[in-house]
Amino acid sequence: MDTRVADLFGTCSGCKSSIQGVGSCINYGIMASKKVCKSGKKTKNRSARQFKSSNNPPYLPPEAEEGNIEYKLKLVNPTQYRFEHLATQMKWRLQEGKGEAVYQIGVEDNGLLVGLSEEDMKASLRTLHRMAEKVGADITVLREREVEYDSHIPRKIAEVLIRKVPDDQQFLDLRVAVLGNVDSGKSTLLGVLTQGELDNGRGRARLNLFRHLHEIQSGRTSSISFEILGFNSKGEVVNYSESRTAEEICESASKMITFIDLAGHHKYLKTTIFGLTSYCPDFAMLVVSANTGIAGTTREHLGLAMALKVPIFIVVSKVDLCTKGTVERTLRQLERVLKQPGCNKVPMMVCNSDDAVTAAQQFAQCPSITPIFTLSSVSGENLDLLKVFCNILPPLSNSKEQEELMQQLTEFQVDEIYTVPDVGTVVGGTLYSGICREGEQLVVGPTHEGEFKRLTVCSIQRNRLACRVLRAGQAATLALGDFDRSLLRKGMVMVSPEMNPTICWLFEAEIVLLFHAKTFHRGFQVTVHVGNVRQTATVEALQGKTELRTGEKAVVHFKFIKHPEYLKVGAKLLFREGVTKGIGQVTRLHPVT
Repeated sequence: MDTRVADLFGTCSGCKSSIQGVGSCINYGIMASKKVCKSGKKTKNRSARQFKSSNNPPYLPPEAEEGNIEYKLKLVNPTQYRFEHLATQMKWRLQEGKGEAVYQIGVEDNGLLVGLSEEDMKASLRTLHRMAEKVGADITVLREREVEYDSHIPRKIAEVLIRKVPDDQQFLDLRVAVLGNVDSGKSTLLGVLTQGELDNGRGRARLNLFRHLHEIQSGRTSSISFEILGFNSKGEVVNYSESRTAEEICESASKMITFIDLAGHHKYLKTTIFGLTSYCPDFAMLVVSANTGIAGTTREHLGLAMALKVPIFIVVSKVDLCTKGTVERTLRQLERVLKQPGCNKVPMMVCNSDDAVTAAQQFAQCPSITPIFTLSSVSGENLDLLKVFCNILPPLSNSKEQEELMQQLTEFQVDEIYTVPDVGTVVGGTLYSGICREGEQLVVGPTHEGEFKRLTVCSIQRNRLACRVLRAGQAATLALGDFDRSLLRKGMVMVSPEMNPTICWLFEAEIVLLFHAKTFHRGFQVTVHVGNVRQTATVEALQGKTELRTGEKAVVHFKFIKHPEYLKVGAKLLFREGVTKGIGQVTRLHPVT
């Protein structure tokens, strides 16, 4: 992490606009959004400072053997043997994309855009449809483009999305954390997306998201809430406008976007950090109000997402309240912040559905790309572009990484604890590794005494639907029967008894001090966030130094003050106290003997 990301956490309001190039990225889309130069070199193209729409590249990168993207020159009348081979190949691509694949028709394996005649294109799409039916999937043509090739006949290439029909709750589930300053319109936007009705301009759409009376009265989110937006196998939106319950949405959706609505007010910052560190979001959506621009906690939330390496896209809301000049001023302000040293992002303005498809594909492949949407939750302007983007957005991890996690021993992070009538104690959280089944015996801890207690998983629910098996990376709630709730707390883990988990009071971490008004020294107390662990710790020692200042690095010894915790070497660490903030990773544990 570049220590200059500290600028995002500082109190200065104006940041220099130092525009640098970023690492070149692979573009799997048919449209290239922007030319990106190699890291550390200034771009010669002066127009790169402006938001630009995409241009047609002459070719695509060569086809990769792994991943969910397949190139096909044409699929006209294949033999039965060839058809079976193609169907098996499609099944493999779907497995790589966790139920999604993208086919580029009219493209050679080396990426050359050859194109097909109208007749060949129709025949190829018919074959593709038959292949999808055989493997239990649907196809959606994302876009078609004419290409110039050595022929007088018009030739086209097509980009097609293949998505599995939902089967036994094995839908693709992506988590998106929603960040932004207070009153930027985060909850209202989620209400509009998930309820299917536009806002009335006075916050009606957000009422269904609030969990407490004081949130309704003030209009400000103070807790973490979850909202779901589904897409069926044909790419159509599935939300509460057509489905009465979350169960109905889950049953008909092939892909689920779980939005984690976080608090924007500074006094709820610890809740926002807990949501980012504990719930392991795949992406972050930063909402910026067009009329106020970058204000309050916006810069800080952007810095948090970057520090935790969560890919981020930006939504500029409330464009219906502003003049065109005000919106452009906010966009220029965003561009300056994104291009400053420490950020090094490439802003990509999304103006049409073509840009939305390109942005979704490039966003997952190249972390420096930052798509920007301008929309209104009242008029509905450009709301469809955000839905197209969410529909195409691919998972970050591939099936190989998923398989490796599933081979490990079970580890479930406890984030929420409930008591449900007639059910008993229920815990909510994320399965970090392994597989969890109904009736499985696990141990939970550490308790205040540093012990682990045995328990049995009675039942499992994902998105309020019963589920027999939970796989690594999935979020769920587990019913624990009559297990004593007073023994549980947030930050615990439920692990396999075979794991023999190590717990510690004292640990070492290599940190970067992002911002501190004075000097950081021995005896300083900070709130430490490591995954779902959140506890105050004391600085016991600084290796090789007596004090730290903003931007400096050191290996620091921390000691928890209340009870021991379960940590892992290599885990990301974030600590705070007032305006003091720092990031790093755990390098060594001192286990309790």
